[in-house]
Amino acid sequence: MIKRVLFVVLLGLLGGAACSDQRSHSQAVYMLVDTSGTYAAEVKKAQVIVNYLLGTLQPGDSLAVARVRSRSFTEKDIIAKVTFDDRPSQANVQKRAFREQFDKFVRTVGGSAYTDITGGLIQGAMFLNETGAGKKTILIFSDMQEELDKETIRSFPIKMNGIRVVAVNVVKLKTDNIDPRKYMGRLEAWQKRVEAAGATEWRVINDIERLDALLKS
Repeated sequence: MIKRVLFVVLLGLLGGAACSDQRSHSQAVYMLVDTSGTYAAEVKKAQVIVNYLLGTLQPGDSLAVARVRSRSFTEKDIIAKVTFDDRPSQANVQKRAFREQFDKFVRTVGGSAYTDITGGLIQGAMFLNETGAGKKTILIFSDMQEELDKETIRSFPIKMNGIRVVAVNVVKLKTDNIDPRKYMGRLEAWQKRVEAAGATEWRVINDIERLDALLKS
């Protein structure tokens, strides 16, 4: 009887370890899409990246896309999320549903007055950590110009341990064209903040082919 109990316990431990090991080799991506101000006009370009992610991520990987607006620290701003099934047929169904959800969002999206990138990062980190994936990435589709209303509080340290942060399609503002130091300074400030928060990497990528290499690395 004792041997049987020990066998069941050992089997459970091995099974749990195998499950954990499988999750540790998976990848999770959380994409933030800026919908504030003039950047809302760029949202259609995000469809290219979403379609690329749907075609690149593998069974067991997780993907979520959320909007950035005046206050972004809420699950209500997640447009679509999925963990891909091991069965190819089911995974294809999931991908079609995900694409339809995001396409609907693009057709109906409205601009917001402010840009709470920090709130979106905190929400994204929580989602990624819950997946248990070994590789965790946040993509920020934004000009990286954060603007908060007077009531929103984001001036505190955040935690991004084990997560790489990639800013995508960081378009230049009119003021950046006048003084390029503003553009470079904005990116440097974000780099310092996410690295201080424990992020494993900070990158700025405006070429989707480079994004491909990053996700496969």
